[in-house]
Amino acid sequence: MASQDLIFYYAPRTRAGTVLWMLEETGVPYHLELLRLKKGEHKKPGYLAINPMGKVPAIQHRGVVVTEVSAICTYLADAFPQADLAPSPSDPNRGPYYRWIFFAPSCIEPAMTDKAFNRPPVAPSTVGYGDLDNVMDTVSGTLSNAEYVAGDRFTTADLILGSTLNFGMMFNIIPKRDELTAYVARLTARDAYKKSQARGEELAARIDAEEKDI
Repeated sequence: MASQDLIFYYAPRTRAGTVLWMLEETGVPYHLELLRLKKGEHKKPGYLAINPMGKVPAIQHRGVVVTEVSAICTYLADAFPQADLAPSPSDPNRGPYYRWIFFAPSCIEPAMTDKAFNRPPVAPSTVGYGDLDNVMDTVSGTLSNAEYVAGDRFTTADLILGSTLNFGMMFNIIPKRDELTAYVARLTARDAYKKSQARGEELAARIDAEEKDI
């Protein structure tokens, strides 16, 4: 596969970092389109034709556009099965795999946002995720008894969940419980994660240097 078959729209210090990690895990070639947010490149017509939301990340794979972190990572896992980042559709672990991929953006993120921005509390029954305490107790209940969330090996579900937990603990939005910190430490020790971090820092430094010269 040529790198031009897979185009990755990226900006440093955004959720695109999770997809950068995912791409390192797959090991497939790709072409990275670096967007400079301060220049508004994500709001220009060329990129809005890719993602009308004007948000990163996005990918284009052989003419197919995918946006949203969890959707992109799920797509990549299925598009490149040789990376072995997802249980097969016939595997019983496919159920928890889907569960945790979508639990992160649909439950953890909104609950974290409530806390980060001091949103007035609402009745837990009125929102799908309940509240932050319930969300984190649910995560802890799983991670107290397992190293990974979809079987006995690392999958894309761990990448999505781990990225979300890492962000939340980094900014002290969610509690640093022992089982959560141990889980994130296991994931961030992976070579692909380290490579993605180094690549992200390199690209961020490039943009910082460009802005400094302006």
